[in-house]
Amino acid sequence: MEIIKAGSDGIYLPQLNIGLDYSGSDAEYVFVSHGHSDHIPRRSTANTYATRPTKKFMKLRNYRGQIEELNFGNSLETDTARITFYPAGHILGSAMTFIESDFGNLLYTGDYRSPASPASEGFQLPKEAVDYFITEATFSLPIYRWKSYTHLEKQICSFASNALNEGYTPIFLAYNLGKAQEIMHFLKNLNHPVQIHNAGFKLCDVYEQEGIDLGQYETYDHDTCKGKILITPGSALGNGFASNIKKKRIAYCSGWAAMEARRVQMTVDKLIPLSDHLDFFELIRLCEKLNPKKTYITHTPNPNVVLHYLEKRGIAASTLKQRQKTA
Repeated sequence: MEIIKAGSDGIYLPQLNIGLDYSGSDAEYVFVSHGHSDHIPRRSTANTYATRPTKKFMKLRNYRGQIEELNFGNSLETDTARITFYPAGHILGSAMTFIESDFGNLLYTGDYRSPASPASEGFQLPKEAVDYFITEATFSLPIYRWKSYTHLEKQICSFASNALNEGYTPIFLAYNLGKAQEIMHFLKNLNHPVQIHNAGFKLCDVYEQEGIDLGQYETYDHDTCKGKILITPGSALGNGFASNIKKKRIAYCSGWAAMEARRVQMTVDKLIPLSDHLDFFELIRLCEKLNPKKTYITHTPNPNVVLHYLEKRGIAASTLKQRQKTA
């Protein structure tokens, strides 16, 4: 199968006329893995497909093209392929794309998480053997090994409760889509009001519509935020977010929080390694489980260690570089 990584334009399968998170103009069909902005096509005149939540996120994020819903377990037949979405566990609506064709089959992960985020539809693999596997490797070093969601939930709730009990306003730094709602889902049982950054607030309705309980929350209000649990991207702190609150404690929630240096870099009180990507060891185990004919690594700052571990296990793997053609 010919696979072309078109830089920031996504991935193109020319034999099948299919694009994956693809912004180019030469695909007849484009499949969108999830609603994060780096995976939403910047432009598309193709027939574009996404799950129902992803379609809603794309519209809320001003995608102006036409989008057809393709929900989990339902397949689309084209002249050259059969395409099915499987839950990716990354954020709500995130999907892995499984493509069956005369050139073999291919599983494209987009971004994914196993075990799945509790604020998602779960994680599921195809039952069929996989020929070609395209996987992200965002956290591509053995220093990245996540704690269980039970442990992380306790960390998040304890940080908020302790801060509130001591008269501080707890602030969680998290992406507006996915991570923010995951934290809200964990905090719901505290029954304490949450205020979320305006850009994240408008995305929460999609979670509620899909049956994910986010507890009691409202949009951030500078005048009433003191004593609430606050959730915001880190970039907002420099723009006056909660600047009126003197007594506050800040937790940085990200897989990158596994690096202790982030505490000083970001001037935070707590690092919580809450990631919506799978860790290094989960990635290796999944590749072993699938044992595809060929694994392609993408979206990684450093593929060398992953490739070394896979090679030791007899799994054929390489990076998927820009404009690289593979057979």
